[in-house]
Amino acid sequence: MKKETILPKAEWHLFDAKSTTLGRMSTEIASLLLGKHLTGSAKHTVAPVRVVVINAESLVVTGKKKEQKMYRKYSGYPGGLRERTMNEQMERDCTFVIRQSVSGMLPKNNLRDDRLHNLYIYPGAEHPHMAQINTPAL
Repeated sequence: MKKETILPKAEWHLFDAKSTTLGRMSTEIASLLLGKHLTGSAKHTVAPVRVVVINAESLVVTGKKKEQKMYRKYSGYPGGLRERTMNEQMERDCTFVIRQSVSGMLPKNNLRDDRLHNLYIYPGAEHPHMAQINTPAL
């Protein structure tokens, strides 16, 4: 007789990128995705937690980070280094900045991508997850 595994119901959390700074919000999100707030969490599993971030286009950062912080990628070929400031990156894809910030705070192992799949980022205030989130609309 096979044993059935019952998956726990996923918790949903909502963050507004307008209200907190990028670093503080990212550490809270990373902690939730790791399941640190759960009593029965284990390091080798993905926690049943989903996080929704709204208003990513009006992200709050301190200091001169929008002009000075650089996002770099290198193709491996000579002359293949591409650089963008945070301001340029926000104009292209505002969700990338938050996803990179949270990704950098998660452990560098095989579960990182699975944990990042539980992170939903939307540029505006509307999102399709209102039924799952028990908090009132912002």
